[in-house]
Amino acid sequence: MESQVRGGTRWKRFAVVMVPSVLATAAVGVGLAQGALAASFSVSGQQFKVTAGHLHGEGFAQYGGIDTVYTSTDGEKKTQVPVAISSFTDATITKMCQSVATKIPVLNKTIYLRLDAGRDKPVTAKNLYIDVAQLDADAKFSNIDIGVAVKDKTLGPDVKQGESVLPGGFAQQAESADLYGVEQTAWATTAGTFTLNGLSMRLGTDAKMECY
Repeated sequence: MESQVRGGTRWKRFAVVMVPSVLATAAVGVGLAQGALAASFSVSGQQFKVTAGHLHGEGFAQYGGIDTVYTSTDGEKKTQVPVAISSFTDATITKMCQSVATKIPVLNKTIYLRLDAGRDKPVTAKNLYIDVAQLDADAKFSNIDIGVAVKDKTLGPDVKQGESVLPGGFAQQAESADLYGVEQTAWATTAGTFTLNGLSMRLGTDAKMECY
């Protein structure tokens, strides 16, 4: 992965990897539960919901970006959406829930996938990036620095498909961040390693399966 640099801040250039179905996302979750694996996943053309009792992150940074979202399974139709990219060098998460609703036209039903983890032992992640569309939480930051994201010209003009950083946009960083009672919707999540301790995965048609 390439990075943007402002002083001592590394502004990551994030490329979205699209997963075409909710079942593929479930397979990723099962693999993560078996060990600390590299992970990059999203749901094609859809937001997904995430909740957490407590997220503690070291090396926090947040900045604006644009994701390219594919709205068809063949990858032909796409649109761009603005996101707030939150990054952590190390993160621990308790009582994490992730859910996504997928409409299945041939069945005339909506299928819900829900993943729960971190109930007894926290979820852990390294180099975690979340492309956020909406976030509600109580937050505490340590040694926060608020500024402007600047494009590093040494990286060259190329921007990877599905990714764009917004030079001159709002950005902030902190030594650490604590978020409590997290409710958010996101377009994508990527991590160097992601360990889902105590993973529980369910599929069903009940709308109450969503995290919130």
